[in-house]
Amino acid sequence: MAVVSEGDRVVTHLFECKEMGYRGWRWAVTVARASRSKLVTLDETVLLPGPDSLQAPEWVPWSDRLRPGDMGPGDLLPTEAEDLRLEPGYSGEDAPPPNSAVPDAVTPGALAELVEAEDAEETDLGAAPADEGAPLSVRGTIAAVAEELGMRRARVLSRYGLHIAADRWDEAFGAKTPMAQAAPAPCVSCGFLLPLAGSLRQAFGVCANEFSPADGRVVSLAYGCGGHSEAAVMPTPPRPAPHVLDELGADAFPLGSAEN
Repeated sequence: MAVVSEGDRVVTHLFECKEMGYRGWRWAVTVARASRSKLVTLDETVLLPGPDSLQAPEWVPWSDRLRPGDMGPGDLLPTEAEDLRLEPGYSGEDAPPPNSAVPDAVTPGALAELVEAEDAEETDLGAAPADEGAPLSVRGTIAAVAEELGMRRARVLSRYGLHIAADRWDEAFGAKTPMAQAAPAPCVSCGFLLPLAGSLRQAFGVCANEFSPADGRVVSLAYGCGGHSEAAVMPTPPRPAPHVLDELGADAFPLGSAEN
């Protein structure tokens, strides 16, 4: 097909590929000759795409290619170690947070060991007879404090993770959606709303109305739909009566003659 000079005494010969599925591809055979030599050496043979060849699209990593809703049953979605949406469950290095019920001398590693030991102790106490007076309550114990601080989870949502989640939920089920604009009242006054826990409780909840389009979804308190719990008893807004005298229009009067 063609010959391409790669340099001094180095030439690449291009041959059309006849294989099925490789339309436009070319075999590239590169040969070279050493200085003062009469022998030609075969350097390499490779199949290369031509200007009109059919090629696969540029590779996109799965982390950039994945979209919400792509994960199916049995799929695993690994989370990166430096995911900005997450932060360590316990942010202190050697000391617990301020005003914590955990003693200052207890480090995160030691606290985890105490939690495990306490769980084993509670299991043994729970199996003991009731007449022995075993303290079964865990309120105020190290395990309860650890759960409150997030010690039982390796990572928790960061402030950035909370913000992007709130933006995503508000875009799908927020006050600016067409459904909310036509709703008789917002979700904040609906009996089907289940409030969330934590800081997002002030702005979001979960819809529990099976007839609502947002059933089982996280909705903004400003969202609304026709399935509001009080929609049937809400009085319809009164319609104002038409004006007796239309002061916005203009009346045409005939002009009299000049003699009058």
